[in-house]
Amino acid sequence: MSTVTRIAREEWRLWLRSKVVVVAALIVAVLLAATSVLTVNRIAAEQSQRIEQQVAAEQTFFAQPDRHPHRMVHYGHYAFRPPPPLAVFEPGVDAVTGQSIFLEGHRQNTAMFADTKAAADLGGFASLTPASLYQLLLPLLLIVLGHAIFLRERESGTLAVMLAQGQSGTRLALGKATALLAVIAIFMIPLIGVAAYSISLGESALAAISLVAGYFVYLCVWGAIVLAASILLKQRAVSLGALIFVWLFAALIVPRFAINASSAAIDAPGKIESDLVMLAEQRKLGDGHNAADPAFMQLQAQVLQQYGVETIEELPINWRGVVASFSEAELTELLNSYAEKRMGLEASQSRLFGLFGVVSPTIAISSASRTLAGTDLATHHRFLRESEDLRFGFVQALNEKHVTALDYQVDLNRNNGEEASRAATINASAWRVLDEFRFAPDSASQRMDRAMLSLAILIAWLIAATGVVYIASRKVKL
Repeated sequence: MSTVTRIAREEWRLWLRSKVVVVAALIVAVLLAATSVLTVNRIAAEQSQRIEQQVAAEQTFFAQPDRHPHRMVHYGHYAFRPPPPLAVFEPGVDAVTGQSIFLEGHRQNTAMFADTKAAADLGGFASLTPASLYQLLLPLLLIVLGHAIFLRERESGTLAVMLAQGQSGTRLALGKATALLAVIAIFMIPLIGVAAYSISLGESALAAISLVAGYFVYLCVWGAIVLAASILLKQRAVSLGALIFVWLFAALIVPRFAINASSAAIDAPGKIESDLVMLAEQRKLGDGHNAADPAFMQLQAQVLQQYGVETIEELPINWRGVVASFSEAELTELLNSYAEKRMGLEASQSRLFGLFGVVSPTIAISSASRTLAGTDLATHHRFLRESEDLRFGFVQALNEKHVTALDYQVDLNRNNGEEASRAATINASAWRVLDEFRFAPDSASQRMDRAMLSLAILIAWLIAATGVVYIASRKVKL
């Protein structure tokens, strides 16, 4: 048996004798198991429900009776974002962004139904996810296990004996590191299990393996930090206090500061605030429900010239539908410009927040985790864009039916009694213009590209922490 293996085995024997260490490890293990099971069940149920709701929304839309096409524009439709497979480990931004949108003409609604129900059902512990446990509790466990891992040899006098026997500080540090690495490997098993489960649900193996590798590197960073503190500091209390401070700083203080700093540096107004700013510009576009609005006089002249007629009554198409289609296109362009500006600012905030990973490995792994799982802000923004494409597509398709399938005079007189109202309808088969919507996360390669900076920062942390351990171990002396 090599010296390194013997040192690691002795360390494990000491840990197993310590009631504090065993109890702490059991608590973390139980929390990991319970949280993983609860999160897997919750996300699986949400995924199934949202897919069913999407199908039901489409069937309900198609089942509507003969109607005026513009009534269907206002009847609207729903788009749902089911959680991706790796959300069973990392739910990401779902808790605050919402996962469904009501789509209707003339407006872009916000996403609805964030995880408030889960928060209520779990008494406020909905944010306790497997990812948060790996990010916060496992580093604490490594601190409890390893804050005196090197100091113990110094305090008991065995360090002098080992050095006198020709053992180097580097070899001793390697043995201690092996013991910590074995702990990390054991606690990676639940994550590997969850990753394998996500692959069975259709997740890319590349994304799942990358997520596991990212958390392994993250925990190794903390193991190296713990070992470095135990080598460099001379007292257990000082080592434990210093490591707890580092944990508080990296896991709690810096992330909170990063959030505030990102928000302060890049002001991103919310949708409601943006909508208020847009009102004045929207008025200039005219009212799409009023075909006689002065804002459409130029359009009217162009259409009359195009068809070579003198009045809108002579047009072979429905002028009211033309106005509705033109107005929707103009309004959507305005809405999209504001939406893209808002999302651009939010993305800039997210990138700035991610750069704080240089100061905190917890930020680096959390950013990489959300991205690799497909539950990050960029994925939510893509959902908003794709649902908007769906909205604009079916609204304009219905407006086209309004233009070509409904007579102008019949449309104009639709409010003159029940018979006139019934005449101003089109066949329900026209509702089939609605496209099927099934939102899916980005490909694994795209997610990897976005997570590369955070993963590179984690690797840099590991290299730096390992370098400190190596240098400190070489200088070990009595």
